[in-house]
Amino acid sequence: MHKLSRGHRDKVHQFMAITGTSEKVAHQALKASDWHLEGAFDVFYSQPQIKAFTDSRHLEELYNRYKDPYVDMILADGISLLCNDLQVDPQDIVMLVVSWHMKANTMCEFSKQEFIGGLQALGIDSLERFRERIPYMNSELKDEQKFREIYNFAFGWAKEKGQKSLALDTAIGMWQLLFAEKQWPLVDHWCQFLQARHNKAISRDTWSQLLEFARTVEPTLSNYDAEGAWPYLIDEFVEYLNENGIVQSVQPNDLNQIR
Repeated sequence: MHKLSRGHRDKVHQFMAITGTSEKVAHQALKASDWHLEGAFDVFYSQPQIKAFTDSRHLEELYNRYKDPYVDMILADGISLLCNDLQVDPQDIVMLVVSWHMKANTMCEFSKQEFIGGLQALGIDSLERFRERIPYMNSELKDEQKFREIYNFAFGWAKEKGQKSLALDTAIGMWQLLFAEKQWPLVDHWCQFLQARHNKAISRDTWSQLLEFARTVEPTLSNYDAEGAWPYLIDEFVEYLNENGIVQSVQPNDLNQIR
């Protein structure tokens, strides 16, 4: 690496330390991403050949460690053990990111295909590698496009099997988790409004549109368009904020809003 600048050499070493890959592969991924470290991770983890870096026997061993003794799946107890092994709180949002990578259909369970396929895609075949990937998966929440994908994934993941809508209590819990990461000053008011005025399950349309509302409408509602095509529930929320004088209490200097 004598032809590389010190900064580039440092990035190669960082990339190798996190991914466990060779110097050549690290150099190729970084070069393809114009030497942006996060972009290089995306290049690396999106390549089909990443599966060649995982040992299928080790993946089977990992799966068998966590799978339920009576059902060929990983259920809540297995996920709790996995979190303990990873030294991650089960309520940590990174477990939602893990589930997104595994394309899990349901909260608190992984099929064998979901678990092994997700780990292969991430280049993970040991607990040590899994722990090393946690900072990377946390960093993905800072990527606006990935956050949107994870946010929209969360609706189907968190709802009860066979239901089209998301139970209100579950939706509120998920919003508080997600908007703690991408701060929205009105999230607590939104949850209080739902409990006081709505008290029903949340539709997919309302779920997806709320993120757009939080991203594009100022918390002071200064750019809110009453003629816009927002779901009726969001329009009612705006009325609730105005009726209760809540929007005046949100000061622009206190905002750390989604952009």
